[in-house]
Amino acid sequence: MAVAHPEIDLAQFIDHTLLNSLATPDAIEQVCYEAERFRFASVCVYPIHVRQAVNLLHQKQPRVCTVIGFPTGAMTSAVKLYEAQEAAENGATELDVVINLSWLKEGKTNELYREVAGICEATGQTVKAILETTLLSDAEKQVAAEICVDAGAAFLKTSTGWHGGATVADVQLLKAVTRDRIGIKASGGIRSVNQALELIIAGATRLGTSYGVDLIRQRDTLEEVD
Repeated sequence: MAVAHPEIDLAQFIDHTLLNSLATPDAIEQVCYEAERFRFASVCVYPIHVRQAVNLLHQKQPRVCTVIGFPTGAMTSAVKLYEAQEAAENGATELDVVINLSWLKEGKTNELYREVAGICEATGQTVKAILETTLLSDAEKQVAAEICVDAGAAFLKTSTGWHGGATVADVQLLKAVTRDRIGIKASGGIRSVNQALELIIAGATRLGTSYGVDLIRQRDTLEEVD
């Protein structure tokens, strides 16, 4: 049965996401309007749209987030660093960076650390390291989490959404590994308010979803029923 959990301010957890390669300026304007109206934590858009989103949300609550090395993470460190620096120069204050999964699988932990640390140090912005947890063993998730924490990431993010999405079990694992030292962003496949609340209760401090408005409307319906 659905539970409203009125004590949880759902909107403050949501990174309102529009990662569609066909998105037009009008669509970006709409997602920014929704983020301001519902007081979401941020909007998350592709780097090409950062400047427009920054202009639309100037002096407003939602932050502007973008993705780096998305969706595979299989770019050189120099390319990722340039992309991150350009995004920060254009006004993005949150950077969701896909880690190099092949390095993780090969055990190249020093290379992985240097890449994440380099982006954190060069931009000075909030970095959310995307682990793509559905492709990793629990041992690999733990290693990746520890490296990204040490490298200065402000959040661990479960998924891009391209290979499945967030699970309660993964959020719980990341929470146990990080011991509340940094945030946890659950992302991918979050379409119901029950699912969103379960992830928050498990330890998620952000939710990445393109269904933010639907989640708020579902929550409001539950509160009316209660």
